[in-house]
Amino acid sequence: MTTKNFFAVDLGATSGRTILASFDGKKIDMREITRFANPMIPLGGHLYWDLAGLYNEVLGGLRKVASEGVSIDSIGIDTWGCDFAFFGADGQLLGMPHCYRDQHTVGAQEKFFEKMPAAEVYERTGIQFMDFNSLFQLDTLKRNGSSALEAADKILFIPDALIYMLTGKAICEYTGASTSQMLNPMTGDIDLDILKALDIPREKFGVMTQPGTVVGTLTAQVQEATGLGAIPVVAVAGHDTGSAVAAVPASDKEYAYLSCGTWSLMGIESAEPIINKDSFRENFTNEGGIEGTTRFLKNICGLWLFEQSRKEFKDVPESVGELVALCEKSTYEGLINPDAPCFAAPASMTAAIREYCISTGQAVPEPPADYIRCIFRSLALRYRQVVDILQSMCDFPIKKLHVIGGGSQNRYLMQYAANALNMPVICGPVEGTALGNVLMQIKSSDSELTLEKMRKISASSVELVTYLPSDTEAWNKEYERFITLNNK
Repeated sequence: MTTKNFFAVDLGATSGRTILASFDGKKIDMREITRFANPMIPLGGHLYWDLAGLYNEVLGGLRKVASEGVSIDSIGIDTWGCDFAFFGADGQLLGMPHCYRDQHTVGAQEKFFEKMPAAEVYERTGIQFMDFNSLFQLDTLKRNGSSALEAADKILFIPDALIYMLTGKAICEYTGASTSQMLNPMTGDIDLDILKALDIPREKFGVMTQPGTVVGTLTAQVQEATGLGAIPVVAVAGHDTGSAVAAVPASDKEYAYLSCGTWSLMGIESAEPIINKDSFRENFTNEGGIEGTTRFLKNICGLWLFEQSRKEFKDVPESVGELVALCEKSTYEGLINPDAPCFAAPASMTAAIREYCISTGQAVPEPPADYIRCIFRSLALRYRQVVDILQSMCDFPIKKLHVIGGGSQNRYLMQYAANALNMPVICGPVEGTALGNVLMQIKSSDSELTLEKMRKISASSVELVTYLPSDTEAWNKEYERFITLNNK
């Protein structure tokens, strides 16, 4: 087979990358082309994304590849979920998109529930309730008289917006739309009754498009700006977690996955959405996957706890590897609930952890090592709690945990997770999102590439690390204490 080259754009909520991947028919090799910051822009009392700047960074990556004389077979884009951009009838971008961390949606859920009860919203969408879901963002903008929304001819989720800017084609990619709390997984389209409650017509959103679809080619202007030809642009799994899960190198279905980064997204793949009173009570989400699957998962506050705490540490190693290793130099036994509201956006994360420990009758952590140990052990125990809930709602045994993303390199957290779960934890790929992006581009031109075959390619392309459980009895006791503490 002739080697093919693919260009992947992988945008996170703090930084972005462009990647060149080559596929020889058996494995994928990836090389980072550019890396750039994606800061939140504070302006006029709100937080925004610089979408035009991100588009320009994509062009910069394409120009660099063109300068190397590399022939690209296709382009794919994945980003974070929920956020969206407005475009006018003339195709112009109408201002900067709001950032999901903007506080304008605080209390927005309750206001929307006056129009449609929470139970009905969940029955229609199966999505976990969070203030920043697209549904509540749009309702907030509508109530506040947003001039951009009023003038909008198109409302496009961030990956779809970038595809539109590159190709002139307006789509609504399924996995990205599924994060909005507006998509009905039973109909496979945006729910018309929810749109009626928002007073926004369906035609303002792009055509519903499944991942793996070729949307169009680069416009003449983009071709001239980059030095490339009419390269096809593929709608991959536009939501980054959708792309990451597509790259899980699983050999069977008896597993849970954990996309481990700032957020911890833990779930299973299901053939059908799981929408019932139990999933509603536990606030689990049903997001669109590839090949008609559903990602049934829970959003957990992940390494955000560590990232925010480390900003306050003094006289500690600068390297992350040395810093996380401090957890082994502590004997601190305090535990927290990582998803407690006090940890969402505190002025001081270490102060929030101290106050939580005091309020639950535990000793206060002192040196940085205590905080790190507390965070990692609490996350591991929270993983067990979520896996236990998943097991109660799925129809197959969960026998292992596949971990993808940067957090999979944290050997201390991964060993704690294996101990807490009492099951093997298989780590890799680290670059799962970009790998899944590329796999979906390959699939767009190969109708015989099944999900099973994709996962074999993923396993052949990366080195996996497996952690086996130990100290099972001690961790079972810790889990009992974790549950007791968090029920106070």
